[in-house]
Amino acid sequence: MYSEKVMDHFQNPRNVGEIEDASGVGTVGNAKCGDIMRIYLDIDGDGIIRDCKFKTFGCGAAVATSSMATELVKGKSIEEAMKVTNKAVMEALDGLPPVKVHCSLLAEEAIHAALWDYAEKHGIKIEGLKEPKADIHEGEGQEEY
Repeated sequence: MYSEKVMDHFQNPRNVGEIEDASGVGTVGNAKCGDIMRIYLDIDGDGIIRDCKFKTFGCGAAVATSSMATELVKGKSIEEAMKVTNKAVMEALDGLPPVKVHCSLLAEEAIHAALWDYAEKHGIKIEGLKEPKADIHEGEGQEEY
């Protein structure tokens, strides 16, 4: 069962679209479920995220977590955006079913991937930021069949 906030962000997603000439763009996916999330950031000279948009291919929870993630980072500094975790996204949505927690992880990773892209373009280092994975399951052990 989804919370009212999850349903609202799924049915009325905020910040859908692309930002032309974005300061940073991050794309992550989950090969196991097929969700793909792309986040666009417009960061000003003071390191403030002036705008944030997303495009997501996936389930309702993936759309809702993308929408909430953009709301959580818009207007924030890079340092504040780094503190937006999957837990923060879930809490802002009043929770997610256990099988959909990975969607909030995608949102966190997409923000970090966009920040990584920004840092690479500007030749800067963002404290605590690690190189993103294209797939959130990258590096895990192979599943046995």
